[in-house]
Amino acid sequence: MKKSSAFLHSQRKFIKNIPNFLTICNSLCGFAAILLILPIHAGTSSDEAMKVFVICSAMVFFAMIFDVFDGFAARLLNAVSLHGIQMDSLSDMVTFGVTPAVMVASASKFLFGWEMNFWQHAYIYVLCAVYIGGAALRLATYNVNATTKQKSSDKFSGLPSPGGAAAICVAVFFLWSNKLYNEYPVYAAWILPAYSALLGILMNSTIPYIHAGKWLMSIRRNRKKLPLVVLMIAIVCCFRINGLTFLTIAYLLSGPVMLIFEKIFPKKQTEESK
Repeated sequence: MKKSSAFLHSQRKFIKNIPNFLTICNSLCGFAAILLILPIHAGTSSDEAMKVFVICSAMVFFAMIFDVFDGFAARLLNAVSLHGIQMDSLSDMVTFGVTPAVMVASASKFLFGWEMNFWQHAYIYVLCAVYIGGAALRLATYNVNATTKQKSSDKFSGLPSPGGAAAICVAVFFLWSNKLYNEYPVYAAWILPAYSALLGILMNSTIPYIHAGKWLMSIRRNRKKLPLVVLMIAIVCCFRINGLTFLTIAYLLSGPVMLIFEKIFPKKQTEESK
């Protein structure tokens, strides 16, 4: 009996650690992406460098899959804990905070042709630092809210950090797919850091953004959302990277649009809420 109970205890402990394992896989994807970026130098051809950035962007998207499943596994296995929440945010900081910023900094230097003056270096590093700082503040705020609020909302207050990372990765895909890194490298080098800094600011704004995961899971209860999902899939299938870029920009703009709509048409409070 003692052996069987000890075995069951060890099995239960292993099952409870599955979400943590998935979270570690998330951070390892970000770490591997950074390692791939480090060997890029002035002698690397533009096509080879861009392929590395595309692979790194794909790895960030793989990390997002692990990020989704670790939370799902924690709820399924009843393994939600404060330790898991902290670990998840630390992992997200590596993959969705540091990795995209390193990618933007390296890609911008590559697009500038590696020959930059002091101000160009400062421009890249300061704006990438804004993104990293935004991601850190965003994740810290999320941890505080997760430990103090009993019920989560269907909307984020500010752009979620995976959304910011996805927006940067899609921008890299767009540059690669349309060969803009060869046609307009200097313009892209100026735009990418500013774009990442804007994402960092959006992360810490009060602009409402839809919780994409919960929105997709709610389709089973609300079938009216299904045609929109089919339309989005059709856009990506037909236009591929350009379609994905369009949907990403639409998501980024959806927050300000919702905020303006709520200001113009505020929800009426019920008598109980008053």
